[in-house]
Amino acid sequence: MARSRRKSGGMGRWMFRLIALLVLVGVAFAAWFWWDMREWRPDEALYPEQGAVIASGASEIRFETVDALGGDFVYLELAPPGGAPDPGFAARLNSARASSLKVGVIYPFDPCLRADPQSARFTRMVPRDADLLPPAVSLGALADGCNPEVSDAAVESELLTLVNQIEMHSGKPAILKLGEEFQARHSTSRTMERDLWLTRDRARPDYAGRPWLLWSANSQLVTEASADPVEWVVVQR
Repeated sequence: MARSRRKSGGMGRWMFRLIALLVLVGVAFAAWFWWDMREWRPDEALYPEQGAVIASGASEIRFETVDALGGDFVYLELAPPGGAPDPGFAARLNSARASSLKVGVIYPFDPCLRADPQSARFTRMVPRDADLLPPAVSLGALADGCNPEVSDAAVESELLTLVNQIEMHSGKPAILKLGEEFQARHSTSRTMERDLWLTRDRARPDYAGRPWLLWSANSQLVTEASADPVEWVVVQR
């Protein structure tokens, strides 16, 4: 019995050490991945056309630095609907348009709101300008927390209306910046024939089931362009 207990105790210590080693390896890999992603960008030989997303409320952006990093374009995010507009958006848009970069705007779709007030915010904040890039509609939030409840069919109907209204204002087809969870819920890539913008750090995204135009390859790129990390994007031609 004593020998059996010693054998059992030895096995327990061995398992504990193995688990501790695996945890240590996992932590080390996560730390390496985090550090590597601070500066990682896709190879320009594979993706010659690259650019950045500037988040709503971002601190001062040096657009000339984005250009120096190899950026060809920037997309500026509008403030999420349902709250106060970003007071710095207009100045940020003017500065971006004065730079050598091509400029576009991303509108974050709110599935809890009707299309009309959302398109009104877009048309109020974004000028009609043929030089702007096609507008993008960001599809990330789900309708799970809406009050009152909103059905999936209603979300899809309002989204189509919003996209049509934004396209009418801009005079260009919109790009759908499609999140993986939104795609899983609504199959948007199948029901809406628009260019796609997918998001996945480091690994090429494949969740849409058809080719994409834009890929957000690094959501937290650390650069001298801003005190805040930026989202780095590449174009697939």
